[in-house]
Amino acid sequence: MSAAIGMVECTTVSTGFKAADDMAKAANVELLQAEATCPGKFVILITGEISAVEASVERAARAYADKVIDTFVLGNPHESIFPAIYGTAAPEKIEALGVLETYDVASMIVAADIAAKTAIVELLELRLAKGLCGKSYMTLTGSVSAVSAALEAAKRSAGDKGMFLDSSVINRPSDRLMKFIN
Repeated sequence: MSAAIGMVECTTVSTGFKAADDMAKAANVELLQAEATCPGKFVILITGEISAVEASVERAARAYADKVIDTFVLGNPHESIFPAIYGTAAPEKIEALGVLETYDVASMIVAADIAAKTAIVELLELRLAKGLCGKSYMTLTGSVSAVSAALEAAKRSAGDKGMFLDSSVINRPSDRLMKFIN
């Protein structure tokens, strides 16, 4: 994996496409995601070397400041971020289930990275705005204490920007619930 990921979240689809093109032209980055999400926002996710990712994100943030909701650049993202985003995480056992919900996409990815680096947990899924009216949520698993610690750190991160909405920890979730969890 590359050394960094970055994201720009725009208020409109048309600006999102322009920003994605500018980001791809600004530096040697790979576009991982450039698509509309609910409610008509546009999310651009890139990867590459940290300096290239920073240059691309900064260019879009400056050029489209009036249409940018949020941005981030993460150097050395936790290895479980991408399987969680793409829904390919496959846990063997779930002792405790943690759920955290935010009002936007950018704060969710940053919170998930912090959660994964805070305690021994496995990210299960990052649901990013699609079908959620712009909100996002993550699920993760581990021991009750690890899940609780990870969620507390993630809540602080999302709360710093006023984007934290809710969270919960479920000890030994029911098998009937688990069929709905990634």
